[in-house]
Amino acid sequence: MRKVNPTKTKSWVKLKEHYQSISQLALRDLFARDAHRFSNFSLRFNNILIDYSKNFCEQKTIGLLVSLAQEIGLGELIDDLFQGQKINETEERAVLHTALRNKRINNQNLNVIHQEIQVVLERMRVFSEKIRNGFWLGYSNQPIKNIVNIGIGGSDLGPAMVAEALKFYASDRINIYFISNVDGEVIANTLDKLTPDTTLFMISSKSFSTAETLMNAGTAKKWFLRVAKNESYVSKHFVAMTSNQQKAIEFGIARENIYPLWDFVGGRFSLWSAVGLPIACYLGFEYYAQLLQGAFEADEHFRTAAFDRNIPVILGLLGIWYNNFYGAETEAIFPYDQSLHRLPAYLQQASMESNGKSVDRSGNQVSYQTGAILWGEPGTNGQHAFFQLIHQGTKLIPSTFLVAAKPRCGDSVHHKALVSNCFAQTQALMNGRTKEEVYEHLKVSGLSKERIEKILPFKVFSGNKPTTTILYDQLTPKCLGSLIAMFEHKIFVQGAVWNIFSFDQWGVELGKQLADNIFQELTGSGKKKKACIEDKIGQGDRSCYDTSTQGLLAAYYQYL
Repeated sequence: MRKVNPTKTKSWVKLKEHYQSISQLALRDLFARDAHRFSNFSLRFNNILIDYSKNFCEQKTIGLLVSLAQEIGLGELIDDLFQGQKINETEERAVLHTALRNKRINNQNLNVIHQEIQVVLERMRVFSEKIRNGFWLGYSNQPIKNIVNIGIGGSDLGPAMVAEALKFYASDRINIYFISNVDGEVIANTLDKLTPDTTLFMISSKSFSTAETLMNAGTAKKWFLRVAKNESYVSKHFVAMTSNQQKAIEFGIARENIYPLWDFVGGRFSLWSAVGLPIACYLGFEYYAQLLQGAFEADEHFRTAAFDRNIPVILGLLGIWYNNFYGAETEAIFPYDQSLHRLPAYLQQASMESNGKSVDRSGNQVSYQTGAILWGEPGTNGQHAFFQLIHQGTKLIPSTFLVAAKPRCGDSVHHKALVSNCFAQTQALMNGRTKEEVYEHLKVSGLSKERIEKILPFKVFSGNKPTTTILYDQLTPKCLGSLIAMFEHKIFVQGAVWNIFSFDQWGVELGKQLADNIFQELTGSGKKKKACIEDKIGQGDRSCYDTSTQGLLAAYYQYL
């Protein structure tokens, strides 16, 4: 794997020089200079249009960014990804979530993996059809009506996001719930709605040792057995998706109800694996297969398209352009599609867990910014919450808007209003409203000159806020699969340019370890009960905690 410091490349130096000239131009100027700007800076893939014309770029910009990608060896890294090389070097693993949806395995080394994947997919198909057709019966011989997915991170965000986005396709006979937070209120409120004999729990944990997941699973099992009584009934109501079969069996799950997860699939990419089983049961396997197909087609586009016509490459490079040259620290995503309301949260994890790194692939501290902060909400809600900051605030926030041309249901007038707002926001962010335009607008309204002069500064919009618009025909399973895969590959491109490992996540480990120590302290379940606090007001030997944690523990004990 090539390990290139991007700041040492010729292209990076030229981009810094280019930034000095283009940063003085307004987006209005770029459009005025190029009558064909939309067609020159937009890309199409199947029924998806990517309009990036409202960004700070010229043909020279794109050319330099593509040269940067070539200098750091992006093509070689893409080949390594798809060929199953161990690009996750710190964990000594390949990264093969793309193999889970690959229809044409051309690599001899991946044939065995492909066959294993097909076996699991067939098992998922058979199981999901039993659930949906009412053939899978609980201990009281009643069909399953409720599915509860218990996981956290990618084991929750992926299936939850897809199930919500595509619930239009779901059967009204199956209800689905997702539990991730260890907050006891969440599982208590969910279980209050259910009856044990018609509920199926799906426990998703690669190691089957994730603390939050096991705590929630244990609570679910106790709730179930309080009514069902017989431990053997667990086999009819609990399924596991894990790579640790033995721990799942010890929990009480039947061997035949355990679906394997592979080390080469990170949690945030696991919806394509058996973690997608709740999706298949809720929507139907045929729609889950279409989701996979859409992702596969996007993979092929990413793998084969020239960089200047490659959607994930262009999106990733634009993110580099803003992060490292314009100094933009955040990036916003606004789906003008309520069914995609979980997409920003899903992409937050995918992006920030992947590229939130400060050490390069050689183990050295980086000297440049990595990992943009990603956030967002659905439109039009965001317009009445935080768009004020984007329009008239002092921060540069590149934003991506997503919207469907056609609704799947609902009043067409409502949808036209939604699309109108989406397009209008990107236009307003680009053009703004000048002092002269505001003056003429207020003058027509009949206000006095004195009043106009007083409020005029507050109504000026600087504009010049970059946006990208993703317009798709309709949010189908195949379309959603393509969109998710495109964003996955965008993240990969950025990690490649930043010369960081995007597929490990050591940063989540420390907090987990310390939480376990404190949990043992609070429950007295550790080997050293009250190891650092002799009495419950925080006196005694507290050397293993910092003074803030000592104070918080002491205050906690006082509340009890």
